[in-house]
Amino acid sequence: MTQATVRERPPVGARSRLRRGVSVLVGVLLLAGIVWAIWFWPARSPDSAANRRNRDQPIPVLVEKSAQRDVPIYLDGLGTVQAFNTVTVKSNVDGPLVDVLFREGQDVKEGDVLARIDPRPFQAAYDQAVAKKAQDQANLANARVDLVRYQKLAATAYTSAQQADTQKATVAQLEAQVQGDQAQIDSAHTQLDYATIKAPIDGRTGIRLVDAGNIVHSSDTTGLVVITTLQPISVVFTLPQQTLSAVAAAMNRAKVEVLALAQGADGAASGILDRGTLAVLDNEVDQTTGTIKLKATFPNADHKLWPGGFVRVKLKSETLEHAIVVPPAAVQRGPQGPYVYVVSDGGTASRRQISVGHEDAQASVVTDGLKPDETVVVDGTSRLTEGSKVTVAEPSAEPAHPGQEQPAAPGAGRSRRGRTASP
Repeated sequence: MTQATVRERPPVGARSRLRRGVSVLVGVLLLAGIVWAIWFWPARSPDSAANRRNRDQPIPVLVEKSAQRDVPIYLDGLGTVQAFNTVTVKSNVDGPLVDVLFREGQDVKEGDVLARIDPRPFQAAYDQAVAKKAQDQANLANARVDLVRYQKLAATAYTSAQQADTQKATVAQLEAQVQGDQAQIDSAHTQLDYATIKAPIDGRTGIRLVDAGNIVHSSDTTGLVVITTLQPISVVFTLPQQTLSAVAAAMNRAKVEVLALAQGADGAASGILDRGTLAVLDNEVDQTTGTIKLKATFPNADHKLWPGGFVRVKLKSETLEHAIVVPPAAVQRGPQGPYVYVVSDGGTASRRQISVGHEDAQASVVTDGLKPDETVVVDGTSRLTEGSKVTVAEPSAEPAHPGQEQPAAPGAGRSRRGRTASP
């Protein structure tokens, strides 16, 4: 016998409450839809009066004029400041250091006396060499007199010719000995001069490495002091090997201008320290880094460059003459390439495709599509379309309130990767 399965049904009261809840929910949703359609749909309709009023209202923008001027092209690098000349002053003789006559950090000229070593042993050696020469000169004078006598006697056959020739050889030996004595005098005089240590170059002294009273030796590796030439000064920097042709072409044209800029805490350039010229282009490319090494010379009149420091370097490779430039903020990017919004005299903005050549943080060079003295939009382009009415707004000089954006000033460019400022 088959047993029928009996489904347990909920109580009648529960079913009634469920139906009432569903009815209430459907009613609330229907009411909300009606309210939204009444209040919000007209405002979102494309043909609504409010939208038409917003579309016809001029859009405030900031503008600037395109200009025509010469634009210098700079290649950026990172360099290290090096002294133009660096000399470690050492002693050429051994002896006690009796005087130190320079101050640490003093500017010295070539030939200035820096220190003295006890000169007495070298003076004695010099005097001894002078005395030895005087003795040999006296012997030479006597030998020459005897040679004259022997030559006269040999001519009258009162003595042999061999004795006269022997005397002649003695005179020659004494002459050579006198010359050797003079060489000894010169050597002793040089050693005596070495006892007075002088500056070999113009420059600035560093920290004193040896104090007076110490015995110094010519074999010492530390020396007495290091002198560096700070005026002029050098900067060694590197550039990618792809810039080699541009640098070589610039050197063939004329002297290449190089700028040294201070490096801020964030690594960016923060101001021109000095202007110099390119001195050397290295004769090979570094294969490990793919860079070329260069050296520039700077006058360093204000001592803003210091040996060992890092600086940003800008090398002027060429100048684009009579180029049309606009602020970088005016250039927009689209599927068809860069474009700008040009404002007509009637206050209408039109989109115009352009071609951009060189570009940096200060200016974008337009090679095609724009003429000088045309008005371009630099701020507010996100709200513009073709034919939009615009009104020129004045840039706000007041600081923005917390949480409020401050409008960008005319010409304020947006940062782009790889762009650098042209001084």
